Amino acid sequence: MRVREGVTDVPLDWSDPDRGTLQLFFRDIVDPARAREDLPCLVYLQGGPGGKGPRPLDRGGWLGVALETHRVVLVDQRGTGRSTRIDGRRMGAFGTAREAADFLACFRADAIVADHEHLRTSVYGGGRWSTLGQSFGGFLTLAYLSRAPQGLSACYVTGGLPGLDPSAAEVYRRTYPRVEAKNATFYQRYPHQVAQVARIADHLAEHDVRLPDGDRLTVRRMQSLGLDLGMKPGHERLHWLLDEAFTGAELSTTFLHQVLARTSFGDNPLFAAMQESVYGHGPGATGWAAQAERAAHPQFAEDARPLLFTGEMIYPWMFEEIAELRPFRGAVELLAAREEWPPLYDLDRLAGNEVPVAAAVYFDDMYVDSGLQLDTASRVGNVRTWVTNEYEHDGVGDARVLTRLRDMVRESGGGLADA
Repeated sequence: MRVREGVTDVPLDWSDPDRGTLQLFFRDIVDPARAREDLPCLVYLQGGPGGKGPRPLDRGGWLGVALETHRVVLVDQRGTGRSTRIDGRRMGAFGTAREAADFLACFRADAIVADHEHLRTSVYGGGRWSTLGQSFGGFLTLAYLSRAPQGLSACYVTGGLPGLDPSAAEVYRRTYPRVEAKNATFYQRYPHQVAQVARIADHLAEHDVRLPDGDRLTVRRMQSLGLDLGMKPGHERLHWLLDEAFTGAELSTTFLHQVLARTSFGDNPLFAAMQESVYGHGPGATGWAAQAERAAHPQFAEDARPLLFTGEMIYPWMFEEIAELRPFRGAVELLAAREEWPPLYDLDRLAGNEVPVAAAVYFDDMYVDSGLQLDTASRVGNVRTWVTNEYEHDGVGDARVLTRLRDMVRESGGGLADA
């Protein structure tokens, strides 16, 4: 792989450029044998929210498929990676929670799309490019099609067609039963973990157990390890973590260090801070929807047995108990109560969409409901779906997925060319 890196400045607030700028980092990758060719670009829209661009270790998976025909562009979305990074230290510098909330509101899909359009026109010559949107990258795809379809040749989406009537309450109403089903699969595969998890939870309830950074490990924080259950090796990763939980009667340092790494959000605090804001659309507050819906599912209680792990749910207590998230607390409280949001999607423009879209819908996806995805596909023009339960949410890592989506676009006439 031949790699080129660069940075460009973008406004913090695209509607008010006088509010200052952020630095946007990007890299592009090309097959060395084709480095001098004028190849079309494919930009990867990273999952998240709050996810930085991939750091490739080799040219396997989807990347190898893309490099056969394209120059691949990887962007660290605003606030992440080597772009101007937003973390607890940056949030702690604001004078008021209102200032911090207004700042975070500039990190949603509309701004990310504007960043990519600036990059396309100012760095990559202004020609159409294709997108590959993984998870939240699918949300970005529809925001892109709503705002700047003239920049797009074709769109590939893996596990990420969002509902077109964004409602955090409806999303989590559908999410809890799917997470419960993933728990059932986990305990069916590893039945001895029922007792092991109960033993850990009882120990945490009875003792003041501290993680290496000084935070207390509570039962509910341990439950959040279930975030990984929607990925293909997630059941195995959780199993091996729990396997080494105890040294004698005490929780092992190995276990505590790994729990800290998996639950601190140290690498991606924006994922927690912006999670429910991705559903903010028009009037109505998101209102800590995951927390509100949890009350309707007592089987997820901390004293329930078998103890159930939670999934992609962000709760208000996280901004009290997790050190990296505490500086975000005042801002996210205000965002959760915000009653008016700019619209994310242009329904009329999407209905008349002409850019070819091929989407892999994972039928058993724990994170993005397949029913909502298929409803969206029926309401957006020129969308073809491939519905499968062969993969979990991270199916994009298998080269066959992008190959299949690419072939779907080719069979339907190929991507759009520049006028």
